[in-house]
Amino acid sequence: MERRLYRSRTEKMIAGVCGGVAEYFNTDPTIVRLLWVLITLLGGAGVLLYIVLWIVMPLQGPPPMR
Repeated sequence: MERRLYRSRTEKMIAGVCGGVAEYFNTDPTIVRLLWVLITLLGGAGVLLYIVLWIVMPLQGPPPMR
């Protein structure tokens, strides 16, 4: 099965970028968010990168029917 990078519909605080990255790397979204904040505070590139990924990454497909 092919892994693809999507913005998450479930692990979402702003746009689902960190949640999608966490799902892709099979890690906790909180860790990804903390790293994102650290990158932002150290150089400021985190905000620009987040906005670019928000635009470029497709939204995950519809949630499964129950």
